Amino acid sequence: MTTAAPAAAPPSRLALYLQLIRWDRPAGWLLLLWPTLSALWIAADGWPGWHLLAVFTLGTVLMRSAGCCVNDVADRDFDRHVARTAQRPVTTGAVSVKEALILGAALSLLSFALVLTTNPPAILLSFAALAVAIAYPFAKRVLAMPQAVLGVAFSFGIPMAFAAALGGIEWNLRAVPLSAWALLVANLFWVLAYDTEYAMVDRDDDLKIGVRSSAIALGRWDVPAIMIFYTAYLAMWAGLGLRLGLGRWFLLGIAVAAAQAAWHYRLIHRRSRAGCFTAFRANHWLGFAVFAGTVVDLALR
Repeated sequence: MTTAAPAAAPPSRLALYLQLIRWDRPAGWLLLLWPTLSALWIAADGWPGWHLLAVFTLGTVLMRSAGCCVNDVADRDFDRHVARTAQRPVTTGAVSVKEALILGAALSLLSFALVLTTNPPAILLSFAALAVAIAYPFAKRVLAMPQAVLGVAFSFGIPMAFAAALGGIEWNLRAVPLSAWALLVANLFWVLAYDTEYAMVDRDDDLKIGVRSSAIALGRWDVPAIMIFYTAYLAMWAGLGLRLGLGRWFLLGIAVAAAQAAWHYRLIHRRSRAGCFTAFRANHWLGFAVFAGTVVDLALR
């Protein structure tokens, strides 16, 4: 006579919360981190100091985690119809909507506490950054390309970094130069590239449930558009970097990033789910190449 195997113990609350904020998937916050730190180094003209490095690194992790909470609450009725997201804890009911929102609010408040240690211009920008982050999950209900809203959300660390490094004690944004906003626009094209790759993974499911995405809006032009987005991002970032005084080591970082973008074409041109997901998850290395080039260039001046 055989005995049934004991049932597996349910995951702890901590394990469920870590799953909710995608703790085991750091690619998401790394995509936020590298352009933010690149901007911080440029604004500080080199090493920004431990304080600002800690504020923007921890703040990036906290805000990405808070965004996951809001996103999963907003998308819980859609996620159950998508194979990749059906087991998310809010979708399955393992974590309640109230719990997820409380966790997201707590993480946002911790991030805001970090911003309060900087200066008034950075604090002002943090409110706009939060508003855009909250708006994104709902943009896919009304916009054909909600990735554009995500692009703004994932790029807002750039002007915040300039504000923190260059701002004073006055409650205005005059300390944020136009170059910071230009870098935000350039970075938006990178977000459009990698999040369209991400959207291509779920395109069939999204079509069934009526969720909008850039992959659906672009149709058969999705792959060419992604390569155009990569080109625009790298060309604009390179041009702006040169105008801001960066040189050959920075351009080497751009070249390494461009080589990775070319490799992504090989991954996505057949539009397989596995290839598109691999390309998306590898994007943080592209951002790291640009960051590393920036750091080395400023260090070796």
